[in-house]
Amino acid sequence: MASSAQHTSRFARFLNSETGPRTVHFWAPVLKWSLVVAGFNDLQRPVEKLSGTQQLALFATGAIWTRWAGFVIQPRNGLLASVNFFLGGVAGYQLYRIIDYRKALGDSNSQVFSYILHGDGSDAANAALAANPPRVEQVSEH
Repeated sequence: MASSAQHTSRFARFLNSETGPRTVHFWAPVLKWSLVVAGFNDLQRPVEKLSGTQQLALFATGAIWTRWAGFVIQPRNGLLASVNFFLGGVAGYQLYRIIDYRKALGDSNSQVFSYILHGDGSDAANAALAANPPRVEQVSEH
């Protein structure tokens, strides 16, 4: 019976802790794991379909928030630090895939950097042209 009371006590402490399931400090990281799972699923996606800006943002978020959640913010939140660590890791690997792919195509470092920040641009430019074709005005001479 004492063992049962001890488990109840640990559960009660967890339930009522500063980072327990009654707080946003618990549920935000739990839901953020969906981004990590999506990143793992994207490992099978062709590299040319990946968004460099999205992966860069996820990598920066993971790197910054791992430090803050694990070492700066009180109460320390190991769950938030761990999810951000894995988020940054998956996004970092995706960035590596993009860089490796663009280098294999013969891009220079500056072209790879531009591709990550701005994308290829060909799809966006073609879509913009299709939506708004340029007007051709005829100039009449008088």
